[in-house]
Amino acid sequence: MIPVILSGGSGTRLWPLSRSQYPKQFLPLVTDNTMLQETVARLDGLDGVAAPIVVCNEDHRFMVAEQLREIGVTAQAILLEPVGRNTAPAVALAALAAESPDELLLVLAADHVISDKPAFHAAVMKAADAARAGRLVTFGVVPTGPETGYGYIRRGDAATWDGTYAVKQFVEKPDLETARGYLDSGDYYWNSGMFVFTAAQYLAALEKHRPEMLAACRSAYANSHPSPDFVRLDKAAFAACPADSIDYAVMEKTDRGVVVPLDAGWNDVGSWSALWEVAGKDGQGNSLKGDVLSVDTRNSYIQSENKLVAVVGLDDMVVVETDDAVMVSPKSRVQEVKQIVDLLREAGRSESELHRKVYRPWGYYDSIDLGERHQAKRIVVNPGAKLSLQMHHHRAEHWIVVKGTASVTRGEEEMLLTENQSTYIPIGTTHSLENRGVIPLEMVEVQTGSYLGEDDIVRFDDRYGRAE
Repeated sequence: MIPVILSGGSGTRLWPLSRSQYPKQFLPLVTDNTMLQETVARLDGLDGVAAPIVVCNEDHRFMVAEQLREIGVTAQAILLEPVGRNTAPAVALAALAAESPDELLLVLAADHVISDKPAFHAAVMKAADAARAGRLVTFGVVPTGPETGYGYIRRGDAATWDGTYAVKQFVEKPDLETARGYLDSGDYYWNSGMFVFTAAQYLAALEKHRPEMLAACRSAYANSHPSPDFVRLDKAAFAACPADSIDYAVMEKTDRGVVVPLDAGWNDVGSWSALWEVAGKDGQGNSLKGDVLSVDTRNSYIQSENKLVAVVGLDDMVVVETDDAVMVSPKSRVQEVKQIVDLLREAGRSESELHRKVYRPWGYYDSIDLGERHQAKRIVVNPGAKLSLQMHHHRAEHWIVVKGTASVTRGEEEMLLTENQSTYIPIGTTHSLENRGVIPLEMVEVQTGSYLGEDDIVRFDDRYGRAE
């Protein structure tokens, strides 16, 4: 059984902690591990599980690889989507990448919480039995309340395989009264978005119901550009692929669908209120993270990333502070946070996409100060990592080494800089920076010039495949 981990996501519902370039699956929201790492760790102890296939946004490739490396996992493949096309094409690509068409695929989202691992394993094994018999299996979460934020699956008669049912109907997110009726009937489950089927059965179903989608995926995969770490799909072919979910493209149309009930503490952590539900709480029902002081506050989620956050007299509220933003909302209205993200995008503001601290394949930088013609950054380069050989048309750079040793290329020169030493990179000069040591290299970079945007970079050589 190959886990297929879908690591997409736009990073809107958990803003400001989650951003489009750093969405929630890469964040440690519930435990010390990130959501992606928790998804992989959840498979430990499940019989017959192979290395995962991960499908992710091309911009997230290095975060995926690094977070898997941190937990000692090597993926079978990391498939890079040049554009998002929803879950049906993503799973088709994974099915095409499977070594054998008879392989079972366990399709999982990278950003869900499942607190009862044994119950999850038991449900997967039931699903595997039905999938080996040619069925397309989905998991229906046993509802704990009349939730209006989820789609539902209506079960039919009991299927041949123990603990499975025919899928009678998929239904959209209901209103509250309808959701209560679903709960009272006992025939409806929350739609988890997780599946088990063989690669061959899924591709056959897609061929039958959405042949144009499968053709585009086949072309994108056949013309991909594999490397030792990633598989880059052909951009033009994949961009031509229709976008659709597995539910719409296949599961609602097939007569081979079955559902396995899942009662394992599942939560898709789709909002700040959902995160409050799964987080640890104090005696007043508060989840407090970071440097937080609260007085007369109840049933609230308060998180500080950097500063002291002090709250007085709050009830059913969410307050989240990051290094560049503060978000305050009643828990009942946190779904509207994505409207803030829309406003940021309309205004062309970077806070919709990036944090002040930006991760790169070589390490990260933190923008300390930004003015009209200057910017100061703290740069950390991992041991053995190297920035691309590059130049800038509009800015010069001053580098000061704070910790470690920097191997610097500046035009035709090569030099070593140690702590408290510095150098100057004039406008238009090719340059590169490498950490050949065994400890992180920490530097302060001061940029000066008429334009300081990240798109003023011309790369000539790059070990991470970003050279032009």
